[in-house]
Amino acid sequence: MSILGKISKKLIVSCQALEDEPLHDAYIMGKMALAASQGGASGIRANTVKDIQAIKKEVNLPIIGIIKKDFADSDVFITPTINEVEALYQEAVDIIAFDATKQERPDGKSFEEFFSEVKARYPDQLFMADVSTLEEGINAEKAGVDVVAPTLAGYTSYSKGTVPLEITKDLIENVSIPVIAEGNFDIPEKAKKALQLGAHAVVVGSAITRPKIITGKFVSAIEEL
Repeated sequence: MSILGKISKKLIVSCQALEDEPLHDAYIMGKMALAASQGGASGIRANTVKDIQAIKKEVNLPIIGIIKKDFADSDVFITPTINEVEALYQEAVDIIAFDATKQERPDGKSFEEFFSEVKARYPDQLFMADVSTLEEGINAEKAGVDVVAPTLAGYTSYSKGTVPLEITKDLIENVSIPVIAEGNFDIPEKAKKALQLGAHAVVVGSAITRPKIITGKFVSAIEEL
């Protein structure tokens, strides 16, 4: 079965912890992926080669790989340059995801210029475009990506207030490549709704794998009493 076939209509769990978070440790991410697998997840989204290597020791699931890297001159931080793509390719992740917004990349390139170079160098690799608007999703399909996701809806300056589920629906209706629902699908009902609308799969992260954020939501609700 193909990689996209293995995750069709399934749950993908994003196992990530940033450097300033208590669970930032590759070993912990591996165990987090194992717990997700035992819970029924059919794929993992992970950040950094180190975490991906630890996750591979624990589970045999398709992996969507990214590398988050900050640059002073750009807001693009999800697999921003071809150097991060090369590192993920060498690790043989199943799908490489990257920022496919219209924001200028740290090397001064547009998304179209960046992906043209990437596709030429890695013609057989599956690529997933993280976008923030419908227009960016349509442009990513035209550029030749394999999968699109509204991961960055609400996270670019021009998409504030955007509802990821609505963008997911718009993408499904306007592109022909698989649409993976990702971005604030924080309750089971939202994930189910996305699949009912026609999403290929759904990615859930913070609602499952970030106890610090989950705890904060409970505390905020209690403090409203």
